[in-house]
Amino acid sequence: MSKEHPSGTSQNTGLIIQPDPGDDRLSAAVSGIDHDGKPVDLRVVTERPLTLFLNRQEIVTMMTIGDHPDLLALGYLINQNMLNPDDPVSGVDYDDDLGVVVVRTEAETQFEEKMKKKVRTSGCAQGTIFGDVIDAFDDVTLADNARLKTSWLQALTKQINTTPSLYLEAGAIHGCVLCQRDKPLVYMEDVGRHNAVDKIAGWMAVNKARPDDKIFYTTGRLTSEMVIKTVMMGIPILVSRSGFTAWGVELARKAGLTLIGRARGKRFIVLAGAERVEFDTAVSSGEDEDERHNRKGAQR
Repeated sequence: MSKEHPSGTSQNTGLIIQPDPGDDRLSAAVSGIDHDGKPVDLRVVTERPLTLFLNRQEIVTMMTIGDHPDLLALGYLINQNMLNPDDPVSGVDYDDDLGVVVVRTEAETQFEEKMKKKVRTSGCAQGTIFGDVIDAFDDVTLADNARLKTSWLQALTKQINTTPSLYLEAGAIHGCVLCQRDKPLVYMEDVGRHNAVDKIAGWMAVNKARPDDKIFYTTGRLTSEMVIKTVMMGIPILVSRSGFTAWGVELARKAGLTLIGRARGKRFIVLAGAERVEFDTAVSSGEDEDERHNRKGAQR
């Protein structure tokens, strides 16, 4: 098994990993007509199935654009509480032709035994997985001393929104970015925001990246799922250019997570963990260029 995928490492922006809109495996050219009946050619993102195994146990089949399958697999297992970030992993094997990724551990995991029991009784393990995640979520303590300056937030949104991406090339995709202070570090995209989050969780595990001084940015809604995954990764600040759900806010307040939404240009709203925000910049009454860019993107 074990076929390598391109790393997506940035050469120009300072990002460790960034989207690669030029990778023709991640999008395809499709012909159609527009509202005037004129022919048009569009790039559309690809979707391909990826089946994940933990050792010999099949876990799930995900729909993904196909980049960074190793990081996606590790991050999924960690965010579902099937693996701990420091569990010894002996290998990750990926076969592009079969659409299969196998994560191998040095010892049998506790999850595998629970999975076998659940499959024999109901054929579905999702309830067990969700319950385990919620139990672990309740035990997470996030760093109280983490801070987010408003100047950092403005710099982050501007750089993220202007970084070449599949979103700008083809739309219909979600992006997630791991940041530190005013610097984006790792920028992942996928058809499902949960996949983009899991890729970042996988990268953090492989690179032993500490979470307490990081900021997590997403283009998607601040749902309960996004809050749970961010908390499970130990990251104390979650930012989105989109809006909130009530349960997402409730869980963020319960966990002590700083939750910032509608972050566009110089404007944002904080609904949880406001004590971590330091206001070191002023907001003018006018609309800046970054706000107009975000509004156009939100309407796509």
